[in-house]
Amino acid sequence: MKELRLMKGNEAIAEAAIRCGVDAYYGYPITPQSEVMEYLTAEEPYKTTGMVVLQAESEIASIHMVHGAAGGGKKSMTSSSSPGISLMTEGISYLAGSEIPCLIVNVQRGGPGLGTIQPGQADYFQATKGGGHGDYRLIVLAPASVQEMADFVDLSFELAFKYRNPALILSDGAIGQMMEKVYLPEQKERLTDEEVAQKYGDWATIGKSPNKERNILTSLELQSERQEKHNFHLQAKYKKIEENEIRYEKINCENADYMLVAYGMSARICQKVIQLGKEKGINIGLIRPITLWPFPSQVIKESANNVKGILTVEMSAGQMVEDVRLAVEGKVPVEHYGRFGGMIPSPDEVLNALEQKLIGK
Repeated sequence: MKELRLMKGNEAIAEAAIRCGVDAYYGYPITPQSEVMEYLTAEEPYKTTGMVVLQAESEIASIHMVHGAAGGGKKSMTSSSSPGISLMTEGISYLAGSEIPCLIVNVQRGGPGLGTIQPGQADYFQATKGGGHGDYRLIVLAPASVQEMADFVDLSFELAFKYRNPALILSDGAIGQMMEKVYLPEQKERLTDEEVAQKYGDWATIGKSPNKERNILTSLELQSERQEKHNFHLQAKYKKIEENEIRYEKINCENADYMLVAYGMSARICQKVIQLGKEKGINIGLIRPITLWPFPSQVIKESANNVKGILTVEMSAGQMVEDVRLAVEGKVPVEHYGRFGGMIPSPDEVLNALEQKLIGK
């Protein structure tokens, strides 16, 4: 039976990790996500589930610890905030190239540089376009509530292991710090090496035994022809993910004249914009991408056939708007409204932007 609690978003991620049977968490403190590791350290899950919780000496160390544990078939994860994720990007590229499943959590802050500890959404390009080097993709989930912060932990691991690919939860400081009620899942047992192999395939580096050869996981290939073959394999896998794993939510879209596209905290704000628009006689719909990659391009493209214009709302200078414009293919005007550097847009601001940028034209 699920348990109801009042928790911060960061705490919900940590508790969900314990309950989902995660084997290991390696991290380094940075606001506004430090509660993830603080909660895990206080709960001492190694005493109850055997889960390892370790503060590494840096973000670079933590992602490579994740690499080592995940390569052994263990459910391994880390969490950080924007500058910390930047430090991890080389290791994340290694994980993607080696096809090693794991979970990375980014509770975004305003940037660039050290920026501010206030929330932001300016890491969209980094998360969805491959923040590190090479042609790789992460499965990216964008929660819009504390409940989804908890729910997406288990979902991320399921997708990561299904496709042998790193998954990333892209949240922000507002959702990480806000408190809401959350239904927590029942405790899962951690899987043994044999159970992992039976459920997900016998690929992990668990050593050589009399009955099997040793598995080797690497992203290094010195022969260009073989590296290209591996890249073709990765691209085919990414296409399969795009075909099967797109997630989104549509709100008030049936008879909308104008459409908002927003994710995470911005999507919550846009729900209020729909109400304000209704009071002024403006019929507004909302498409909330839940997977930022794979991106719901086809859904947005089809919606463009029925509206007069689309406004993307982001806590950034405008990043997701590029993917929306690509999806729409010039059918209707696509504009962007955003606050950044730690500022959160208000519903009134968004409605005014819609009126000025689209309705006024």
